[in-house]
Amino acid sequence: MNNNTTPYWRLSGFYFFYFASLGALVPYWSVYLKSLGFNYAEIGELFAILVVTKVIAPNIWGWIADHKGKRMMIVRLGSFLAAVAFIGIFFGSSYWWIALIMSVFSFFWNAVLPQFEATTMTHMKDEPHRYSSIRLWGSVGFIVAVAALGPVLEEYGSNLLPSFLFILVAGIWLMSLVVPESAAGHLPITHERLRNVLLRPEVAGLLIASFLMQASHGPYYTFYTIYMEDNGYSRTVVGQLWALGVLAEIGIFMFMHKLVPRFGLRNLLLSAFLLTALRWILTGSFVESLTIMIFAQVLHAASFGIFHACTIQLIHRFFKGKHQGKGQALYSSISFGAGGAVGSLYGGYIGEGMGPEYAYFVSAAICVVAFVISWKMIEPKI
Repeated sequence: MNNNTTPYWRLSGFYFFYFASLGALVPYWSVYLKSLGFNYAEIGELFAILVVTKVIAPNIWGWIADHKGKRMMIVRLGSFLAAVAFIGIFFGSSYWWIALIMSVFSFFWNAVLPQFEATTMTHMKDEPHRYSSIRLWGSVGFIVAVAALGPVLEEYGSNLLPSFLFILVAGIWLMSLVVPESAAGHLPITHERLRNVLLRPEVAGLLIASFLMQASHGPYYTFYTIYMEDNGYSRTVVGQLWALGVLAEIGIFMFMHKLVPRFGLRNLLLSAFLLTALRWILTGSFVESLTIMIFAQVLHAASFGIFHACTIQLIHRFFKGKHQGKGQALYSSISFGAGGAVGSLYGGYIGEGMGPEYAYFVSAAICVVAFVISWKMIEPKI
C-alpha cells in the first residue's frame, strides 16, 4: 500500500464506521419499524424512502465533486449533515415524521460513499485490484455491528437502535476528518463526453445488471430479519447469520486480487449472478433448515463480495478522469438506490399479499435476467 499520501488505516477506518452503520440499519431497522406498529407494506415503503434518495443524492454530489475537485470536502460535509439530520428521529415516531427524517438523513448519508470509493480507487493508482484489502474493513464493521446489536436489542428492545445508529454515523464524520483531500488525487481532464460513455454497450449492460442485482436483494435487506424471526429463529441467531454472510464477503475480498487476474472480471461477474439466484431459491424454499440457511448466507460472498468488487473496478475502468465521481455515483444511484427501492417495494407488497418466500423466487428470476444481459452486453475480453 502506498503510504506517502494516505495511510491504509485512515481509509479502512472510514469504511469500518460507514458499514457498521449499515450493519445496524439494514438488519434491524425493519424490526424497529415493526415495533412501532407498521405492517409489511408500510415497512417496505419506509425502507424504499431510505434508499430511493440514492437515485438523486449521489449524482448531485458527484457532479459537484467532479467539477470542484474536492471529493473529501463533500464526504466531510455529507457525513456531518447526516449526523445532524438523524437527531430528528428521537423526536417522533409517526409514519410521515420517520419518512421525512430518513429522507433528509439519507440524502446526505448516501452522498458520501461514492465519493469515498472514487477517492480510494484514485489512491490505488495502478493497483485497483488491491481495493478489496481496504474495503474488507467495511465488512468487518458490518459484522461487529450486526453481531453485537442482535443480543443487545433482543435483551433490551429495539428502541435502543436509533441511539446506536447516531453514534456510528457520528463516527463516519470523525473518520472523514483524518483523510486529507490529497488522497483523492488530481483529476485529469477527459475529452470523452459522459453521454458517449453511457451509450457504450458494456457500460449500459453493467448499469442495468447492477440495478437488477440490487433489486433482487431488496426482500433480503428489508425483510430477512423479520422473515427469519417469523419462522422461529431468535434475533441472536439471525444476527449471527447476517454476520456469517458478511464474513464470507470478507473471505472473498481477501482473494479477489488473485481471482481477477486468473478468471477475469466478466466471468466472475457472470458467476455471481447465477450463485445469487441459487441463494434466493434456497432462502425462499428451505427456511426451516438452519444448515441450508447457513449455506445460503455463505453465498453472500458471490452476491455482494464478487459482484461489488468486480463492478467497482469496471466502473473505474469505464469512467475515466473527471467522470470517476459521476461513474461511482451512477453505480450507487442506479443499483443501491433505484434497484434497492424497487426491491424493498416488491418485497413488501409480495410479502404482504402472497408471503415473503415468493419475493425470493422473484429475486432469483431477476438474477437470471441480469446474467443474460451481462452475458450479451459485456465483452468477453473484459
